[in-house]
Amino acid sequence: MRILLVDDEAELTEPLGRLLRREGYTLEVAHEGETGYALAATGGFDLLILDWMLPGLSGLEICRRLRSHGITTPVLFLTAKDTIDDRVAGLDAGADDYLVKPFELRELLARVRALLRRPPTLEPPADRPLQFQDLTLDLESQIAQRQDRTIELSEKEAQLLSYLMQHPNQLLTHAQIYDAVWGKDAKPSSNALAAQMRLLRRKIEQNDEPVLVHTVYGKGYRFGSIGD
Repeated sequence: MRILLVDDEAELTEPLGRLLRREGYTLEVAHEGETGYALAATGGFDLLILDWMLPGLSGLEICRRLRSHGITTPVLFLTAKDTIDDRVAGLDAGADDYLVKPFELRELLARVRALLRRPPTLEPPADRPLQFQDLTLDLESQIAQRQDRTIELSEKEAQLLSYLMQHPNQLLTHAQIYDAVWGKDAKPSSNALAAQMRLLRRKIEQNDEPVLVHTVYGKGYRFGSIGD
């Protein structure tokens, strides 16, 4: 599991970094907001731990920007702000959890484990279709639109595309996609995902349209355009 820690306090990031790495997590650290946002926006992390007050962009602004771009990576806020209004502001910005400084490292580890156990969200907001560049999807009707084409999808194709569109530019492992689209209790054949992905690609990538679904060999898939 890959974690991004964005905090400018070396007295916290150093012991916390050692602890997280000792627990087996792959950790990357940024010490100011702009760098933290640039890293987080790549979508290559399973969890973001953000300090609220940062040089440059605040953790709150990082979270807001990520959510506005459809990036749903779980966010844990670390902050000295402990009023109800502050907590509400953090959660309204899209944070998943909130830990007030000072805190016990054991409690932080427990919060990290809990967030990483949460299944990814599959359903989009009910009042609007999903959109990525020139591709839109209405999950309820199982109809996609790309440029001037109307694309009819099977139920499984629509679920798969919905999950991809909700996690743009992120590396999604085979296991994550199986859990989100087939469910944790389902046991599809080993080539079910590859076959379903081929069918979906034939429908949403035709003629000279830019490729959106990219295979990350041995790991999974990434949805988005090259250079995003």
